[in-house]
Order: sequence, then C-alpha cells, then structure tokens
Amino acid sequence: MGGRSLIRLVEVGPRDGLQNEKQFVPTAAKIAFINELSASGVREIEAGAFVSQKAVPQLSDSGEVFKKIRRRKGVTYAALVPNEQGLDRAFAARAEKIAVFTAASESFNRNNINATIAESLERFKPVIRRAKSEKLPVRGYVSTALYCPYEGPVSPKKVVAVAASLLDLGVDEVSIGDTIGKAAPRDVRRLLDAVLRTVPAQKIFLHFHDTFGMAIANALTAWGEYGITGFDASAGGLGGCPYAPGASGNVATENLLYALKASGARAPAGPEPFYRAAQKVIALLGRAPVPKPF
Repeated sequence: MGGRSLIRLVEVGPRDGLQNEKQFVPTAAKIAFINELSASGVREIEAGAFVSQKAVPQLSDSGEVFKKIRRRKGVTYAALVPNEQGLDRAFAARAEKIAVFTAASESFNRNNINATIAESLERFKPVIRRAKSEKLPVRGYVSTALYCPYEGPVSPKKVVAVAASLLDLGVDEVSIGDTIGKAAPRDVRRLLDAVLRTVPAQKIFLHFHDTFGMAIANALTAWGEYGITGFDASAGGLGGCPYAPGASGNVATENLLYALKASGARAPAGPEPFYRAAQKVIALLGRAPVPKPF
C-alpha cells in the first residue's frame, strides 16, 4: 500500500535534535549544520525555536541562526513557537513556517508547557490566525500520541480529538509523535486505524523516537500498510525530550531514508548527506561516531 508517492521528510535535527543537549552547540556550528542539510535534497528543515531561553537555553540563539543561514531555494525553514511572543520573534527572524505544540495526554502537557490541552489550544488560536494572515503554513505537534511517560498507553480517541481540534484551528498538518519511543507496529496500526477516519493521510506526519529500536519498523508499517508518506527525522538520531524521562533520540534521518528506499519508497534524498552533517555535530558533543547504515 506504500505506493510510489514521494516521501515528505521534515528534518528536525537542528531543533528537536539539539534542544535537549546540555552542552551548548556553538551558533556557527548550528548554522553550518543547517547549511549542509539544506544541500541534502530535503525540502523542510526545522531550524530553531522561539521558546523560553531559560527553559531551552540550547535554542536561545535561534534568532541569530535564522539570520545567518544560507537559505536555499526550495527549502522551507520552520520554527517552533509556544505563544504570540515566540511568534513575534519568529516573524522577526523570517521563519517560513510555524509549528505549535501540544500533547494527547494531560500530564505530559502540564509538565511540558504548564497548561492543559484545552488551554494550549486556546493559546494557539491567535498564533495560527496571525501566521496564516502572513501566509505562513502552520503545523501542529501532538506529542505522547501512543505512550505517555506519566500515564502509560494513550487512547487513540484522545489523539483524534486533539488532531481534529488543531485542524479546526487552521493548521495545515499534524505531526503525531511517539515521544518516548515505546510504540510497536501494532500500536501504530491501532492509532492510524482511528486517526485516518478523521484526518486525511496527506495531512499526517509521524514523529518516531527510537528508544526501544522500533522506529524503523513503525515507519515501514505506516508507509507500507497505510500509505503514510510524511515523516519527521533527525540527522544522526540526535534528540530527545527534556520532559519525557527515558526518551532517547529521534529516528535517524539516514536510517529512515535507507529503510524506506530499500523497501521501494521514493525518497527525496539519499542517506549520505544527513550522515555526514550529523557526524560533525556528534563530534562537537564528544560522542563516538554513529555507524553508517549504508
């Protein structure tokens, strides 16, 4: 069922990949990372976030990063924002797409952004309205869509309700996340069986973490059995969530592309550029090189 539709990839390494790192990655290194990713063939890069600098100091330089990257024609440079103040900063930085974020579990949302799900959605209304008035596309993140670190398994009905609310507010797409990387293919099937009754497949992106080594199997299930073509990934498998205990990195972009292409998918890029770009950041962080998947 995967078909030959082009895989729609969002590279989240510069934002989600780095946000949880305690060691500050120099601004120049972030800029070089994004510039290298821009030449990979990917069509969208989440280049930073305009959130509380106290809460996420790693991304406190996002304004400078956006100002100094070399923008490549055909690549969209997106920013995560929590509220109107963040949106103002994103506008000033000339972000080309806006992302807002909530969760499918109340406990995670309170720990993550100190708000209920309903309060977060209310907070997004003016953000989405103003972004759309500037003709910027908007994505909505739904975290803990399969398992919550505080509540355990999450009902697909909750995910459907949050995703539907985001679409009603005007987002163009929803990124549905396995935030702690605990899902297996049967969980993905259960989720998509429910979500696809309400949300069109072309508006869905899946955001898998690889805590238990299941991210590739989950992505292949979504693509092969349900025709999902939208995926988030992070070069080198960088990432994690500061409010999700035990969550390890995002699925590595190079691994995901290798697996999808080997399974017959049409991918927008090969794995090599993502692998090369990530190794430089990984070396800066003092970690051992990630093995090549190809």
